[in-house]
Amino acid sequence: MWGPPGTGKTTLALAIAGTTSSAFEQLSAVTAGVADVRRVIGAARSRLGEHGRGTILFLDEIHRFSRSQQDALLPAVEDGTIVLIGATTENPFFEVNAPLRSRSTLFRLEPLDPSAIRELLQRGLAAEGATAHDDALDLLIERAGGDGRQVLTALEVAVALAGDTPVAIEHVEAALGTSALRYGRDDHYDVISAFIKSMRGSDANAAIYWLARMLEAGEDPRFIARRIVIAASEDVGMADPTALQVAVAAAQALELVGLPEAQLNLAQAAVHVATAPKSPSVSRAIWSARDDIRAGTVGEVPAHLRDAHYSGAAQLGHGTTYQSPHDHDGWLDQEYLPAALGQRRWYAPGTIGDEPHLAARVKREAGNDDR
Repeated sequence: MWGPPGTGKTTLALAIAGTTSSAFEQLSAVTAGVADVRRVIGAARSRLGEHGRGTILFLDEIHRFSRSQQDALLPAVEDGTIVLIGATTENPFFEVNAPLRSRSTLFRLEPLDPSAIRELLQRGLAAEGATAHDDALDLLIERAGGDGRQVLTALEVAVALAGDTPVAIEHVEAALGTSALRYGRDDHYDVISAFIKSMRGSDANAAIYWLARMLEAGEDPRFIARRIVIAASEDVGMADPTALQVAVAAAQALELVGLPEAQLNLAQAAVHVATAPKSPSVSRAIWSARDDIRAGTVGEVPAHLRDAHYSGAAQLGHGTTYQSPHDHDGWLDQEYLPAALGQRRWYAPGTIGDEPHLAARVKREAGNDDR
């Protein structure tokens, strides 16, 4: 069972325990070790052999087990000695051994939606024999973040603060205080993906939100800066060549002044990249060229382009017919690719931003007088 805190992983396991004839053993990977696992497996083996009764082992926070600790579970899972229910807040594809994961069924629990949180609060109020104003419940739902356990804890505190009166918004505000932002390993990848795609999609507002989310969670700012620099070339490229300059300047500013001040530089770079015209022509050019080379599309360096600085190069014909563009008003009709690749084109300027202006300079069709 994989999901964020407060989505019902332990509750579901206990519900299974209450509706099955199997013995139910519960361990927390935070405090349990291999010896505890072996004890449970030994008891389960005896129980199965002597009474024909199966055992369910619920292992909370399974991602906290090391690889070797997880390996200790594998034989008992394979031979049916135990039925393992693992609970984790971390992506099991990162944190759970592949052999153990391949023998499991993955149930992903999503954060509770607002309607589920509201129903949970109503049940909590009924259990406490209390009432609450609608705006107080709305604030609890807004701040819940899909975490049922957290919202019930906050409700319990708010009810205590309210005493014999209905829970009001000031009670909820006092109960909530500040809470830690959830940001696990999968959140790291998901949030940075959302940040990159927001810049690519020209949504500066969303880019600022995801940037703030990462900074609040303590993400490495150098990692953020690197992604902005990459996006400046991958997604903007020559449609706005200044985007790379701004992104690199922000990365340098981060090293110079550090956080929290450098958040301004990162924000400026993110907004610049997000609002810049977009063109993938540069990234597609290098990707397609490398694909062709890996596929065998190669050729010899033309003789006039070869290194000619050493004695004897002229005897080999290296560089003897090369002409410098500086001697021809900056351009002349001269081939720079291997003979067999003369007609291949990898960089094709786009039609957005600065690239249409570049098109006239890089297009070299025979017979053009303005090239």
